Parts: sequence; structure tokens; C-alpha cells
Amino acid sequence: MKHTFLLLLGITLNLQVHCQVFTEKLKLVFAGDIMGHSTQIKAALLPDGTYDYHHCFKYVAPILKQADLAIGNLEFTLPGKPPYSGYPQFRSPDAVAVALKEAGFDMMVTANNHSNDAGKTGVENTIHTLRNLGFHQTGTFLDSMDRSLNYPLLIQHGNFNLAFLNYTYGTNGIPTKPPVIVNLLDEKQMAADMEKARAANPDAIIVMVHWGNEYQLVETSYQRQLAQKLFLWGAKVVIGSHPHVVQSIELTTQTDSIRKGELTVVAYSLGNFISGQIKTYTDIGAMVEVELEKELPFGSTCITRTQYIPVFRYVHRAPASVKYYTLPATLFSELNQRDPFPIPAYIKEKLKQDLKIIRPILSKHGIPEKPVFPNLILPPIMKMETQKIN
Repeated sequence: MKHTFLLLLGITLNLQVHCQVFTEKLKLVFAGDIMGHSTQIKAALLPDGTYDYHHCFKYVAPILKQADLAIGNLEFTLPGKPPYSGYPQFRSPDAVAVALKEAGFDMMVTANNHSNDAGKTGVENTIHTLRNLGFHQTGTFLDSMDRSLNYPLLIQHGNFNLAFLNYTYGTNGIPTKPPVIVNLLDEKQMAADMEKARAANPDAIIVMVHWGNEYQLVETSYQRQLAQKLFLWGAKVVIGSHPHVVQSIELTTQTDSIRKGELTVVAYSLGNFISGQIKTYTDIGAMVEVELEKELPFGSTCITRTQYIPVFRYVHRAPASVKYYTLPATLFSELNQRDPFPIPAYIKEKLKQDLKIIRPILSKHGIPEKPVFPNLILPPIMKMETQKIN
């Protein structure tokens, strides 16, 4: 009896010694405002009347494709047919969504001040087009049933379960025509949505918010206050859009009794990912990478890394064409010997000077910049293209 007890005790201790804690990581990459100005639409038009946007994102595609989930703010509508237009009512061809999907984006949020630019049909077609292409999509809905069934948006990736929510401050005064729905910044509704999200017991709640003042490099007190409310309601990550220029990224430790010690992150604005805007600093945005780690099988999930990558909207003007590109800003401002384009020296110099302003804003609260390696960004196809251009 005694020997049996000691044997069982030994087995138990041996199992405890050899028991390992397994973890799984998930990499989220968020991009800023994806715009569709008239100059971009014109540049994408082909002689046969179709549109091609594939080149726009080819040099950031490796970054997007390395993510487990890449998420962007789609700030235009997809009406499905002409006429297409830019500011003030954004209506782009479906071809841009095809290019975004092929570049590596997995999800688009669609609640912003331009959600209603093509009316009810535009809201509906934008949703249908994105979902048919395989995007996760949220923020606008076909009707109340669609919202009830699909909001908060729950996504499972590996052993991670995530809840996504998306809201906008308004729709430029264009009313939302029933039965479609555009999520607005209604704190009572948001609190109820967050309660529903918490009830699903996700590993992380991510909230995408269209807020703030355009062209302001500093977030407003309202943005800061609302972010803190979202954290108190259970958010782990808050990503902002709308200002069209970057604002700070902040990693904070929660102090409330329920979530004391938990890390949360807010990016108040990631600026533009691509656009036709020419105002100061609107040609520079940021991607932010948030890494989550979970103890398996039922442990907690925490933020283990947050980094940003500056991006630059470059307009390449050739004798026969104009093309818009989103480029990793560091690569093209500093690694001159590997430039894929003969970028004019004055544009490079301007970019370098602008980055001296933008980097301190993004890293104001200690968030580091992620190194971008040339071998990652410059695939063989780029070298071929460089030879053609030169």
C-alpha cells in the first residue's frame, strides 16, 4: 500500500515536472484610410475601359501577407457600376477591392463618414462585394437581421477567438436609408455591443473607430476619453481613423479592479494608407502590428509586441501613365541603392524631412518602429520592373 502510494506520488510529480505551458501567437496588422480619389480612379483606368489597381499595393503586400489578419478602413463605396467619383462622394470600381484582397488584406471595416456616398444601393453592394471576395467585413449591415446575426463580428484564427466592432462619428449629413445600417458613435449602443462581445468570451475585443479632427497630428481629449471607456468595457485594441494624418500610438496598463495589469493599445489615427490627397502629411501613414500571445488551451491572452511601419503614397509619373503606390517609407527614403523607381531627389528629401516629424508622433509613448528588410520588400518581380523603368 505504502509502495503503491509512493509510486503514484512519483508519477504525479514526474508529470508536473514535465508538464509544459504551450503558447500560440497571432499577428494583427492594421492599415489606415484606404481612399479612392478621382485621380486614383483615372490612373487605374485601362484603354479597354476596365480598371487595374494591382500595382498600388504590390510593395507592401509582403508585409500584409506575413500577418495572420490584415485589416483596413475602406473609405469609399463600391456601387458596382459607373459613374465612379472621388471627393466629396467616393464611388470606386470593384477592381480596387480585388487588388486589396490579392495584396493580403483579410478584413475591411466600412463604417465611416463616406459609408452613404452611393446611397442605400452603395452600402449594400459594398457589403456584398467584400463578402463575395472573401473579406471579413463589419461596420455597415444589410438590415437589422444581418447586424443581429453578425455583430460583433467574431473571427476564429487558430486557437484565437476575436471580436471586432466598428463605428463612425457620422456620415457627412447623408442619411442612412433603411433597411441598411451604419454603426454610429452612440455610447449607449456601443456599451450594449461590448456587453454582447464580452458574453462571447473572446480572447480579444478589437474596436475600430472613425473619429477625431481631420489633418490634426494630435488626438483630441474626446478620443482619449472614448478610448478609455472602450478599455473599461473590455477592448484590448482600439484603432482609429479619419484624421488622414498619423497620431500617437499608446500602450497602457489597465488599473481597474477587473483588468488590473492588462496591457491595451490604442492607435488614435494611422493616417492614409493610400489616397489622392495633397495636404501636408497626408501622403504618409502607418501600419501598426500587434502581436497577441495565448497560453493553451485555456489560458489568458496578452499583447506581447506593438510596432509601427511608416508608409508613403508615391505617385509615379511616366510619359504614358500615372500610377499610385503605397510604399514602405523607410525603404524608399534611406535605401537608395535598391530603389525600384527613379524617385526625384526632392521627393526623397521631402519624405526624409516629413519622417522627422511623423516618427516622434508615432513613437511618442515608446512604441518602436519595425525594421523593414530589403529582401522582404523587393521580390524578383520588382527587380525586373526596375530594369524596365530604367
